[in-house]
Amino acid sequence: MTSPISLVTLVTDFGDIDYFVPSMKGVMLGINSQIRIVDLTHRIPAHGIEQAAFFLKSCYQYFPDGTVHVVVVDPAVGSSRRAILASTSRHFFLAPDNGVLSYVLQEETSVEVRSIENKQYRLDSAGGTFDGRDLFAPSAAWLTKGQVPGSYGRLIHDYVTLPLDPPRMQQQALHGRIVYVDHFGNAMTNITLADIETFRSVTKKEYSGLKIGDALINGIKTHYGEGAMGIPEALINSNGHVEIFVKQGRAVDRCELHVGQTVELI
Repeated sequence: MTSPISLVTLVTDFGDIDYFVPSMKGVMLGINSQIRIVDLTHRIPAHGIEQAAFFLKSCYQYFPDGTVHVVVVDPAVGSSRRAILASTSRHFFLAPDNGVLSYVLQEETSVEVRSIENKQYRLDSAGGTFDGRDLFAPSAAWLTKGQVPGSYGRLIHDYVTLPLDPPRMQQQALHGRIVYVDHFGNAMTNITLADIETFRSVTKKEYSGLKIGDALINGIKTHYGEGAMGIPEALINSNGHVEIFVKQGRAVDRCELHVGQTVELI
C-alpha cells in the first residue's frame, strides 16, 4: 500500500455558489497548508450517489499514487450511516458509507476499508448537517500529514455497495442501462466493448442496433462527427462504454433519457 501525498481531490453535489466547498478547503489548509486541492466536480446532481460513483470511477486512476480522494454526496448526513476510509494499492478514498465508492471497491485490488471512528479527526460542531467540513475534510488533511489508516478506526467488511448489475442476456438481446449523463447530454451505458464481443460470441450474430423504449438506433459510429444532425446515434467512447449521443445536440432531451433507464443491444 502506497503512502498518502499532499494531493486531495474533491467530488461533491454542493454546487459552486455556497460556502460548503470553501469551508472544506479552509479546514484542510488549516491542518496542512501544503495540500494541493483539485476540484474534480461539485456538480453531481443532488443526492446522485450512482452518478458520483461512476464519475469517480472514470477519472481517479489517472492521479498519482498516494492521492487522497474525498467524495461527499451524502443524503443521510447526520444519521447513523458510517463514514469510511478505503485504502487501495494506489489511492485513498474518504466518503459516506452509502455506495458512492462501489465501482472503486469493485475494481481495485488490495482494498482495506475502515470505519472513521477516531474523534481526533472530527471538528466540534453545533449540528450534524455538514460532515464534508466537520469530518471528511479534517480526516483527509490528517491523512496527508502522515496519520496511518489504522488510527482512523476498525476494519469493516460489510460496507454498502450499489447493485451494479452487469448487462444480462435475455431473448437474444443484451440488456443494460444508462449509468451516467454528461454535460453535453450524452448518455453512457454500462454496456462495454467487451460485452459486445461476448454478445457476438454467444448469439453468433452481429450487433445490429440499440433499442431504448420505442426508439431504435441502427449500427454504431466511431466518432461524434459521423452522426446525422438531430438523430440519436451510438458509439464506443474512450472509456470503452456504449454511449448514446445526438450530433451537436442533447440525446438526453431528444430521447427523454435518464439514469437507470434500460437499453437493449439487439
